[in-house]
Amino acid sequence: MDLSALRLSHPHWLDHLESLGGLDIRLPEPTAMAGELLRLTVPHEDIGPVIAGRPEPGTPHWWLLERCVHSLVEAMGRVDRPPMFPELPQAGRYFYVHVYLAALPYTRQFHRERGISAQVSDATLADLGRNMAVHRKRHGAGGLHAPWWFQQHAVGSLYQLGRLQFARARLGETTGQAIRAEGGPGLPGEPSLAVHIPDFLGPMTPRACDESFEQARSFFPRHFPEEKPQVFTCHSWLLDDQFADHLPAGSNILSFQRRFRLLQRFDESDMLAFVYGGQAHDPELPRRTSLERIIAGHLAAGGTWYGRAGWIRV
Repeated sequence: MDLSALRLSHPHWLDHLESLGGLDIRLPEPTAMAGELLRLTVPHEDIGPVIAGRPEPGTPHWWLLERCVHSLVEAMGRVDRPPMFPELPQAGRYFYVHVYLAALPYTRQFHRERGISAQVSDATLADLGRNMAVHRKRHGAGGLHAPWWFQQHAVGSLYQLGRLQFARARLGETTGQAIRAEGGPGLPGEPSLAVHIPDFLGPMTPRACDESFEQARSFFPRHFPEEKPQVFTCHSWLLDDQFADHLPAGSNILSFQRRFRLLQRFDESDMLAFVYGGQAHDPELPRRTSLERIIAGHLAAGGTWYGRAGWIRV
């Protein structure tokens, strides 16, 4: 890997890494690494290539690895993420998997210091393997989808609590102002909890979602008592109110929507990839499930799908 070329493509990010310097890190040896990858639910077909691609000390890959881990450790526990990890195809498909493996001891230590159970910790960190499965679903090959996404998990911001994920966050300007305009609590920049719906976890039934919100309402005051978020927020294509024209009233999607007070629409560029994976750009979208038929039919009729923001009081 040519670090000088990396400076041309990502100068500010590289400046950030150089300002931190290296960090004394370790990667598990092959047998231990295989066990760790299984614990992280990494797909079996990716385990061999991840181990084979293990960076070696003294190489440019190792130099970059040390500094990426340092960037995570430096931000550990903060609500604000460190500078976003960019896509780095020149570093190899599994480079960021090695970054997160090397950061694991620091993440787990933070979880222990906050009194977070091993069960929640393991469920949260298993999102690494899930997002490798998402990568294969979308691209038909191994890799880590959206490597910046797992930064939230690694620095102790995001947690899997049952069916849903919740991230310690701050209200954005647009969403915060919209909530205030409705008479809701919180101001832009104040603590909030962002709700995310992970893939590959089955239906998000009302009961499963009830249990997740109940867990969140006790989890965050217990482990982060200094933060006092007043609202849950969600930004998702699943909140597009046009689904009400196509789905039965008792559907899981509409039940999820009804939890929230809906706010602004926004363009949703990733919806088809979430639903169709690698077939998102096919001229004729598959219509194998009721959801696929609804989405494809709406588009074929000249419609547009949107993302939507929503909020609930904590």
